[in-house]
Amino acid sequence: MSKINSQELRNTIQDMLTYSLETKKRNFVETVELQVGLKNYDPKRDKRFSGTIKLPAPCKNKMKFCVLGDDIHCDEAKALGIDFKDVETLKQFNRNKKLVKKLASQYDAFLASESIIRLIPRYLGPGLNKVGKFPHLLTHNESMEAKLHEIRSTVKFQMKKVLCLGVAVANVSQTPEEIQQNLTMAINFLVSLLKKHWQNVRTLHIKTSMGKPHHIY
Repeated sequence: MSKINSQELRNTIQDMLTYSLETKKRNFVETVELQVGLKNYDPKRDKRFSGTIKLPAPCKNKMKFCVLGDDIHCDEAKALGIDFKDVETLKQFNRNKKLVKKLASQYDAFLASESIIRLIPRYLGPGLNKVGKFPHLLTHNESMEAKLHEIRSTVKFQMKKVLCLGVAVANVSQTPEEIQQNLTMAINFLVSLLKKHWQNVRTLHIKTSMGKPHHIY
């Protein structure tokens, strides 16, 4: 993280939060996005990178989950107030593309019990996978609440065909310290994925959903 001055970053975060929470407060919790511009990279020739990391604090404030569960997980989801679908409901989809697409659009992420996850291709086809929402595996050895917390805290960096990417790394309901911790870890992880590390980074900006971009590198 040596390339970014820690105090300057703290001041930038503070300015961004002051604008978002006082000057121009919105009636929803804005996300803080890290915007990355790359250089010395050829998306056609160079290997495209992809990686996920769990950040110290949950960055996604409101996520809508759906559990595709066995009886125990469906009961647990019901107790937590989370939508769920059992195996009988899944059978009714019968690989219908329109229905699966509609299901995928209703939720941000899916979780599936071990016994159900292997049945998904049979009942739902490849629809969830195509939109990047294949369910997270849910075992009986872990708490569902902990798993939901982990998904809210996980971000993915993926190189597409263009030299810029944006990733949600925090939200404005968090403290400046939490935002800085998340940002620092996310930037370090991204740099570790790049072939020439910092030499591949052209610019870094942070911005809230409705705010202006702040230049940090």
